[in-house]
Amino acid sequence: MTDLLQQLLNGLSQGSIYALIAVGYTMIYGIIQLINFAHGDVIMVGAYVALGCALMGLGFIPSLAVAMLTCAILGVIIERVAYRRVRPVSRLAALTSAIGVSLFLEYTMMYFLGADIRTFPAGFFPERTYSLWGITINNKDLLVLGTTLVLVIILQYIIYRTRTGKAMRAVSFDGQAAQLMGVNVNSTVAITFFIGSAMAAAAGLLYGIYFNTVQPLMGLMPGLKAFIAAVLGGIGSVPGAMLGGILLGMTESLVAGFGGSMYRDAVAFIILILVLLIRPTGLLGKGVQEKV
Repeated sequence: MTDLLQQLLNGLSQGSIYALIAVGYTMIYGIIQLINFAHGDVIMVGAYVALGCALMGLGFIPSLAVAMLTCAILGVIIERVAYRRVRPVSRLAALTSAIGVSLFLEYTMMYFLGADIRTFPAGFFPERTYSLWGITINNKDLLVLGTTLVLVIILQYIIYRTRTGKAMRAVSFDGQAAQLMGVNVNSTVAITFFIGSAMAAAAGLLYGIYFNTVQPLMGLMPGLKAFIAAVLGGIGSVPGAMLGGILLGMTESLVAGFGGSMYRDAVAFIILILVLLIRPTGLLGKGVQEKV
C-alpha cells in the first residue's frame, strides 16, 4: 500500500505537468480546431528562458514570470506569422505549418545554444524531502502541485469570469456567430495563444526543475503525451485536459513503479489508441452531430 501511494504521488506531480501542457493544446483546439504541434517546443523555450534567469541569479517566481511572458509573446507571434493566413485555407495547411514551426524552434535553439543537456543551478531550488506515513514527499512535488493549482484557478477565473473568457467561449462555440455579435475573432485567437503559451512556459520550468534537464528536444515527448492527455480527457475541454493529464501521469508512474519502466512511453500511446477506438470524444468530451 505504501508503494502504491508513493507511485500515485509521483504520478500526480508528473500528471500535473502534463495537464498544464494539455490545457494549452485543448484551448487552441477548442477555438480554431488546430492541433498545435509547436506547443511542445514552446515548453522548451520556456525552460531555456527560465534557466537563463536562474543563471542570472533570479529566484523561482521572477524566472517563472519572465518565462511565461516571453513564451506568451512568442505564442502570439507564432499565431500571427505561421497560422493566421493559412487557417482559412485548410486544417491540413495549418497542421503542416505547426510542424514546420516546431522544427524551426528546435533547430534554432540547437544552433545557438548547442545540443548539450543543461541543468538548473544547485541553489535555484534546493531539494528537500519529507516523510509522512512511510511516503517520501519531495518539495519538488509540492512545487509542481502548488504552481499548477494556482495557475489553473487563475485560468478558470479568466475563462468564466471575464469578458475575454466570454469571447473565447463564444468563438469556441460558433466563430461566425461571435463575429456577427461584435467579437474580434483574430484578437480572441491571439489571446488564446498568449494564455496557452504562458501555461506551456510554466510547464517547461516545472519540467526542467523536476527532472533537472533542459535541452532542445525536451518538449517533444511531453508535448506528445500532453496531446494524448487532452484526447483522453476530451480535447476542447479544459477540465478534461486536467483530468487526462493527471490520469496519464498516474498510469505511467504505476507502470514504471511496478517493474515496467521500459514500457511507460508505450503505455501512453496504447491509451491513445484505446480512447480513439472506444470513446473518441474522451472522458469529458461531447459528441457533435453534423448535418450532411
